[in-house]
Amino acid sequence: MRYKKDESESASVLNQGFLKILTNLDKYDPKVPFEAWIRRIMINTVIDEFRKNRKVRELIEHTDFTEHNAITTQVDYNLADQKFDAERLEALIKQLPPVSQKVFNLYAIDGYSHKEIGEMLGISDGTSKWHLSSARKKLQEMIQQAINAHKVI
Repeated sequence: MRYKKDESESASVLNQGFLKILTNLDKYDPKVPFEAWIRRIMINTVIDEFRKNRKVRELIEHTDFTEHNAITTQVDYNLADQKFDAERLEALIKQLPPVSQKVFNLYAIDGYSHKEIGEMLGISDGTSKWHLSSARKKLQEMIQQAINAHKVI
């Protein structure tokens, strides 16, 4: 669910990943931890799906920079940590633009380098860094807005 906004799309990609795992069990090397092998297949499946549909998304994805407001106040991360649960944070991450969301997930959650992300998504290291920076700024803004609006439970 970290990589897809729609639950049915997530289920579809998950099923594709499991199919790849089952059909390639004979290629599994016992020297590699099984969990790492599965994780790699699943992430590659998500990236393959992203690449397959990339052209369509590029045609419809746009960013309106006229509504971009710079953050003028600091976010109290201790307060944010106390008030936000994992599901709420995942919901905020899903509001990010698709490419920024994927870069953020791959870098911050899955631990890939910008070079690896660039190779996986077919973008440059610098573009990967920009998407990560943009995602962080937008998440900070959303967290601050939620704290200010007392919407956090």
